[in-house]
Amino acid sequence: MAQQTRQRQRTRSRDDDAPIIPILARKVREVETKAQKGKLGPTNRTKFQVIALLMREERARVKADPDLGDAARTELLKRLDGIAQILAKTAARDTSLISLLEPDASISTVAQRFRRDWLLESGAELSPDELIITREVAAPAPELAENQVIPASVRARQLANPFLAPDFSRVATPTVPVRRLANWELLGPLFKSFEIGSGGQAASMELPEAPVVDRLAPRGLELMKHQARFIESARLGHRTFLLADEPGLGKTAQSVLAASVADAYPLLAVVPNVVKMNWAREVERWTPHRRATVIHGDGDTLDAFADVVVVNYDVLDRHMAWLSTLGFRGMVVDEAHFIKNLQSQRSRNVLTLADRIRRTTPGGDPLLLALTGTPLINDVDDFRAIWQFLGWIEGDRPSPALLGKLEETGLTPADLAFYPEARRIVIDMGIVRRRKVDVAADLPAKRIADLPVELDDELGRSVRAAERELGNRLVGRFRALVEARGLRIGDLDDDQRDQFIRAVAHAELEESKSAKSGENVFTMVRRIGQAKAGLAADYAAQLARSVGKVVFFAKHIDVMDQAEAALAARELRTVSLRGDQTALQRQAAIDAFNKDPEVAVAVCSLTAAGVGVNLQAASNVVLAELSWTAAEQTQAIDRVHRIGQDEPVTAWRIIAAHTIDARIAELIDAKQGLALRALDGSDVEPGSADSVQLDALQHLLRSALDGAL
Repeated sequence: MAQQTRQRQRTRSRDDDAPIIPILARKVREVETKAQKGKLGPTNRTKFQVIALLMREERARVKADPDLGDAARTELLKRLDGIAQILAKTAARDTSLISLLEPDASISTVAQRFRRDWLLESGAELSPDELIITREVAAPAPELAENQVIPASVRARQLANPFLAPDFSRVATPTVPVRRLANWELLGPLFKSFEIGSGGQAASMELPEAPVVDRLAPRGLELMKHQARFIESARLGHRTFLLADEPGLGKTAQSVLAASVADAYPLLAVVPNVVKMNWAREVERWTPHRRATVIHGDGDTLDAFADVVVVNYDVLDRHMAWLSTLGFRGMVVDEAHFIKNLQSQRSRNVLTLADRIRRTTPGGDPLLLALTGTPLINDVDDFRAIWQFLGWIEGDRPSPALLGKLEETGLTPADLAFYPEARRIVIDMGIVRRRKVDVAADLPAKRIADLPVELDDELGRSVRAAERELGNRLVGRFRALVEARGLRIGDLDDDQRDQFIRAVAHAELEESKSAKSGENVFTMVRRIGQAKAGLAADYAAQLARSVGKVVFFAKHIDVMDQAEAALAARELRTVSLRGDQTALQRQAAIDAFNKDPEVAVAVCSLTAAGVGVNLQAASNVVLAELSWTAAEQTQAIDRVHRIGQDEPVTAWRIIAAHTIDARIAELIDAKQGLALRALDGSDVEPGSADSVQLDALQHLLRSALDGAL
């Protein structure tokens, strides 16, 4: 953002010397109020940045203005200091805001518009350059990794067909003139529409009816109605989808057949490492006339002439140099929530490839599929990267197609009717969300049962001691913070107390993330997992003896090791699914569990085996450790509760009673409200926007202050 000297023409008023200050004071109070409620979304984060920028500009102007007297200058600087203090308090509640104050922080077009509009409101006369809003420079394409490789089969294909087919079909899409929304910031309202505009309606586009006769499923297989309807939509010409069906409803099969009816070959599938072998199997299972190839490592075994190329996120970077040269007509991103961090190398690689595919596909209309049963994990802003992959937004603006549809409504974000209309328009761009309870009536029931356990041994006592130690440390920080503000704890009202508690918990959490040693919330939860490992393994063994195969999930490797040792001591055969396995080793373990009657328990990593794995040979799941997100817990359970399951599924959560573990379980359950409200149209409170870790620390501090620890 250019910072230029401005000559301001003003009418006389009480704030004649600095008319921007009351505007900044009003805006900073709005942002502070949102921060206190834990609802600091993208729009208010941008406002925070612009307030800080204008405050710095105004401070410099006030100090340099020769027409101001000393008394007036002092008064104005004092008022600016008041704004600065509110900004500092807000940043203390959410330290991620601090990055917005850096000199090299990027200034979005939204921020430019806020700055221009507020200055015009203050009566400032802006230069032509300041009146023009420049588009935000797109994030640079990811730098190619030094270990770029071009497999031999790719060179063979390039030599066999050195030129992509010329594109004579690209036709300019008629655009709707943008008038009413030209100067509005729209991404924030679009995200907000999924929080407030559901009206009880699920986030799923209208799909055509399923064909009467299933002509797509190979012999011996059968499509369910919800799958056939999705595929029919692709056959009729829809080309961008966020397929957000709940886990277990066959998203891979739907994608494979959608590519078939759309003739989207060659097709690129970017998937987690844990499922890439299964992806190749599903391609050959549902479309046996097509060939799939999987990229392992440097791609020595790659068949570049195959119809479907499957690559995992982890090796994508070394194949970027050639992937966009094969003329892909479609791209699938499986477990698309993996790309929610736009700054990560993984996300930049995926978005760069998608952009190249859009530009090189004949007609400019490739099949783009984002698959995830859990698109929202922490915030509605998690939609951003997925929408960008699908081409629905471009940087910080809606795409021309989406913008045109919004313009046709005749509404702006100032109208309450804008939000349900905007939500409907985005959904119709291609969001498909079906729940098991709605579309798979024949799928058995699923329930989660909590099993509280007492940690009475030495390790259990050390857990409670660690909780008290952490609680006392938080209380000490709380007292210090209150006293530093010149206050007394007994004089705090409820709002002040909550603000100080949140600030202390936030500071503790940030320190814990970078701590190399010492007790913190992460080490404490790990110690709880270690203390529960033996008890959880005992329960898994009882289930295996009485009801059959069991899937055992843990978060930490040492907990998995303890469980495997305990199960082996009980002469139960196990297989293991871990992050350090090759795709072939992992698939062999999955096959053994599902097909070998002698294998009783699959001991799985929550992170490495929580997505894309079919373990429906079991109907009982033991969660020895809790995840930090509701989505991760749901994904783990749905490795068992999916199409192909014949029995009711029960997930047994092992909860350490009288510890923070019990509170974490409650918080995870409360986090389900976000997806229920934004995707399924449920009229439920979404709960706190804070992370489970932050909420857990606040609970621990409150308990310590109340003498409950």
